Amino acid sequence: MATLRLTQVYLEPAQKAALQKRAKAKGTKVAEEIRNAVGSYLAGITAEDLKLLDMATRETKKHFDAMIEDLDTVNKKLDAAFAEMERIHGDKPSAPAGSAL
Repeated sequence: MATLRLTQVYLEPAQKAALQKRAKAKGTKVAEEIRNAVGSYLAGITAEDLKLLDMATRETKKHFDAMIEDLDTVNKKLDAAFAEMERIHGDKPSAPAGSAL
């Protein structure tokens, strides 16, 4: 990492408290959170960009959750169908590949 320089920054009490809470939750330091925020700002990532990304991520999660629920339903139906096939056919040997039943 490059040599860091001490810079004094005045924050509102609520900003400082929020940064401390965030850093504690992430296992980082307040200074690292500030450096990350400054880096994002300098890279041109705006608060609106982050808001849009957050909204898109949450919407995508909803779609994935719905897909998982659908797949779970299909798997349950398949499990029931296979169990029924096993019950009907029992321990009969299956026909060789390519042969007619």
